[in-house]
Amino acid sequence: QVQLIESGGGLVQAGGSLRLSCAASGRTFSSYAMGWFRQAPGKEREFVAAINWGGGSTYYADSVKGRFTISRDNKQNTVYLQMNSLKPEDTAVYYCAANSRSASAYDRRYDSWGQGTQVTVSS
Repeated sequence: QVQLIESGGGLVQAGGSLRLSCAASGRTFSSYAMGWFRQAPGKEREFVAAINWGGGSTYYADSVKGRFTISRDNKQNTVYLQMNSLKPEDTAVYYCAANSRSASAYDRRYDSWGQGTQVTVSS
């Protein structure tokens, strides 16, 4: 397993941007697929984006496609989520997760989770 620490959350106005970072410990970061999920108050956790170990394949939820971009830097052991054109419905706690198998939209396939970072988008 890897340990994950998210950062970069905050309060932003609708239409604004934020970049989330997720720093991973361990030498095997490059062998993990990574994902971002989010959970809004009173709602179930939902998939946002995922990236394979090499960064060549990315996947997005329909609700964020065209606005969010997932990327990774294996030398820095970090995965990023660039969020543009933010909407109030993007307000949630955002979690990054590591998957030792393959990139997936299913949270049960992820082995390690960060503690989350709050993103609040005001209208």
